[in-house]
Amino acid sequence: MTIRASLCTGLAVLALSGGVAQAGTATVGLITTLSGGGAGIGADVRDGFELALAMSGSDAIHLVIEDDGQRPEQAVQIADRMIQSERADILTGIIFSNLAMAVVPSVTAQDVIYISSNAGPSPLAGAGCHPNYFNAAWQNDMLHEASGAYASEHGMTNTFILAPNYPAGTDALTGFKRRYTGTIAGELYTQLGQTDYAAEIAQIRASGADSVFIFLPGGMGISFMRQYSQSGVDLPVISTAFTVGQDNLPAMGEAAMGVINSGQWSPDLDNAANAAFVAAFREAYGRTPSLYASQSFDTANLILSALAVADVDDHDAFRAALRAADFDSVRGDFAFANNQHPIQDVYIRQVAMVDGEITNRLLGLAIEDYVDVYAAQCPME
Repeated sequence: MTIRASLCTGLAVLALSGGVAQAGTATVGLITTLSGGGAGIGADVRDGFELALAMSGSDAIHLVIEDDGQRPEQAVQIADRMIQSERADILTGIIFSNLAMAVVPSVTAQDVIYISSNAGPSPLAGAGCHPNYFNAAWQNDMLHEASGAYASEHGMTNTFILAPNYPAGTDALTGFKRRYTGTIAGELYTQLGQTDYAAEIAQIRASGADSVFIFLPGGMGISFMRQYSQSGVDLPVISTAFTVGQDNLPAMGEAAMGVINSGQWSPDLDNAANAAFVAAFREAYGRTPSLYASQSFDTANLILSALAVADVDDHDAFRAALRAADFDSVRGDFAFANNQHPIQDVYIRQVAMVDGEITNRLLGLAIEDYVDVYAAQCPME
């Protein structure tokens, strides 16, 4: 366990009693983005996973962490090294879908299990599903579908939509349009990692739109919202937790206030597991967790729940234990569909000032017991 996680060990006594029984142990390779524009997201992925280990009191997982630098070729090299040199049993942690598309098929082909704590590209949810691939977060279209439904239900009839040009961006706009009934005032794919949005904001201004939908995770969202706030364009912004989540809100500040967004989790989601997680994360790291941290926390606990009843070397038994998802998710009810992606609720949230902190507050349920549209294309029962 790392120094960061050891700082949290005192929390284990408060959160759990007696530790976790285990049938076996596993080496888990966590590949995530810890440098560049996505570094804040990667820190939350790392910290959420380590917090779960500390709170569990279990030593069933040997965790190895590496930075992918947001580069697909680097992520592939790290994954191969973890499998060959570290003898990793499970890989996780990748944030960006272009990296997941480069890494996951190679990992699963080597008969190693990959459990996504974030990226959920559509090809891996449908015909490209695999017994060794689980997604403990979401399928890429999901939150954006909820945002599209919200826009339609609240009188937005001419929306300008914007996302970066990579698999998650394509899935995001596809998902938004699936449940949006209005007209698309304009549709733009920007560069991945872009920081200057003056040209795009000018196009929004000239489009005649009555609203804007954006999917811009990490530093991209910070740059856009700051520039949009200063531009004088006064159109409501609809988004998702991946743009206006707790990883970005401190840097966005007032520029994000009032933005409506969708998420399958929120810091104020009312269940015992979530209350314990949020309190422990704040105590351990001095900040409110983001959606990314919550997903990684759940991923670690999913793995621990499977290790409690099955040996990771018995792949059939271990996969069955993962599919059972016998853990207390911070999202509440959690189950896997046939494609081993979550069946879960999606909520609408709004950026607001809560107890002196800019954060998100729940407004209500958007989609109940969501099963992604690609599950029907997956041949697994």
